[in-house]
Amino acid sequence: MQVDLSGQVALVTGAARGLGRAISLALAEAGADVALGLRVGGDAQDLASEIEAMGRRALRVQMDLLDLGQIGRAVEEVRATFGRIDILVNNAGIGLKQHFVGGDLDAEQTMLDLLVTAPMRLTHAAVGPMVERGRGSII
Repeated sequence: MQVDLSGQVALVTGAARGLGRAISLALAEAGADVALGLRVGGDAQDLASEIEAMGRRALRVQMDLLDLGQIGRAVEEVRATFGRIDILVNNAGIGLKQHFVGGDLDAEQTMLDLLVTAPMRLTHAAVGPMVERGRGSII
């Protein structure tokens, strides 16, 4: 089944590599313009170029999700550039390479901040206009 996302705007966190990169390319192939949420805003020029070569627009957005202040600014930058966000993909993540018992509590807190707190804050920042329009997708 071919999905048509023509005219839609997606924001993908953790877009520089791995699943985030693959998701960004798949969204662009389906016709969406893609905002690339990047921990380091200057990363992923090659990915942006690939998306643009498909005839889609790409925006690299500085979005270190552990810096909660960057979340609202990044959402506003995407809206200022594309006018809206139709699809939000909360992809960024990390894993711990330690045993749970006796593990580093600071590392565990960082993981929780990135996997729980940041997606919640990002969803709150992006969802309002989706609700007003009566449509949108959050993944």
